Parts: sequence; structure tokens; C-alpha cells
Amino acid sequence: MDLNNIPKIKYTDSGNFFLLAGPCAIEGEEMAMRIAETLVEITNRLKIPYVFKGSFKKANRSRVDSFTGIGDEKALKILRKVSETFDVPTVTDIHTEQDAPMAAEYVDVLQIPAFLVRQTDLVVAAAETGKTVNLKKGQFMSPESMKHAVQKVQDSNNQNVMVTDRGTMFGYQDLVVDFRGIPTMKQFATTVLDVTHSLQQPNQAAGVTGGRPDMIETIASAGIATGADGIFIETHFDPANAKSDGANMLHLNYFEGLMQRLVAIRKAINP
Repeated sequence: MDLNNIPKIKYTDSGNFFLLAGPCAIEGEEMAMRIAETLVEITNRLKIPYVFKGSFKKANRSRVDSFTGIGDEKALKILRKVSETFDVPTVTDIHTEQDAPMAAEYVDVLQIPAFLVRQTDLVVAAAETGKTVNLKKGQFMSPESMKHAVQKVQDSNNQNVMVTDRGTMFGYQDLVVDFRGIPTMKQFATTVLDVTHSLQQPNQAAGVTGGRPDMIETIASAGIATGADGIFIETHFDPANAKSDGANMLHLNYFEGLMQRLVAIRKAINP
């Protein structure tokens, strides 16, 4: 996939990895704009190609009383405002075929959640919008099997497709990253490592997903070292009070330092 096919993306000739980052969910305009402003400043300084990430709704919740969103159109309009204000592309998850054309009116990249990536009608609906499609690797799938998901997009006359590893189930309450999957998937698609979701600890008794944010730098560094084209990280200025996935998010205060170190690793392996 040619990154330059994503509108507004910058620094594609810098030699850096590209970045998908932002909050798990759009909780409101002020928080989204605050996070976006910080991330845009950092990525501009370091010349990292950047896509702002925010889910306009969360359909994959553990409990019925979990936060799902502030309203579809309201959240999508905030994503559009982020893009227009900071001149950056945006990505959001979709969960149904009807979501695809609706979200495509507001964002530049449509993301298929890991647990839905085998849903052919959903993948095809995303592809048929003409937007870049980011396919999350199912926690239950091998890297090799993602080739078939990629082929569904390409067979829908859309060559703008990437795959994202977000860990593989290891027992009932943990995930592991098999870094062999990165060079494997790079054989057939641009490959991203989702660092923060790979550190989730799902299926907790309380119905709230746990996480290991202390391992973010370890996983991210290994991802760059093993050749990931891009990195996906969720971040928030107050993870403890985030309305979704706070347990595995990176505090915004630590973002620039991490990016500086990852850029250094990238330059060391790809001078």
C-alpha cells in the first residue's frame, strides 16, 4: 500500500514508521482536540507520518453498562473537525455494513475490529467505499490467514489495505505478540503493530478489561526492531478516567519520549 494514498498524510519520505494514535473512544470535542494537538506537534517535530485515531462508537464492550459513545454523528463530526483543524487524516472503527458509508463521509481510513475481520460483508462494505482499510488481525487467527482478509479488499477493487497485529489469545485472560507475524504479514500487506491492545488482559471477572501499560515501550521497541511499517497506540491525558480501555493506554505525557526512542531504533535498523 502506498501511504500517499491517505489524504493529508505527511513526511512519507522521512524514512520513519507511520503512526496511528489517539484515544480509544471519542468522549467529547475538547478531549479529542487536546490529544490531537499534542500528537500533531510531536509527530511534526519528529517527521512521523501520522493518522489520528478515535472510535466514534464502541460496540465490543464486556458489559451492557459500559460506555459505547456520545452519538454516532456527533463523534464523527468531531473526527472531521480534528482533520480540518490540524490537517491530518483520521481513522475509526466500523462494526456493521451500514457503518461503512456513513463513517466514510467523515474519515480517511476505515478500521475493521479484530473480532470482526472474518465478516466478509463488513470487509467488502469497507473496501467498496474506496477508503483505505485497516484490518485488525483476529486474536484467534494466524498471521498467514490474514492474507485471505487482505484478498477480500483487493478483490473489491481496493488496493489500499493494511493489516494490524494486536496480539494473540494466550489462555483466557492474556495476549501475546508473536513477532514472527510481522515479517510474515509484510509479504502481502503493509503491517502495523497495535501496541496497546496487545497488552490488554481481557475477560476479567469484573467485566472490565485489564492491561499492562508498563510494557508499552518493550512491545513498541520490538515491533520497530522486527520491521513493522507502522505503530498503533492509544493514548489519553487521564487514562485512569478514560471511558474505554484506560487500563492499557499510554499517558500522553510519555508519548514524545517514546516516539523519540522509537525513531532512534528505526534509524539504527534502517539508516
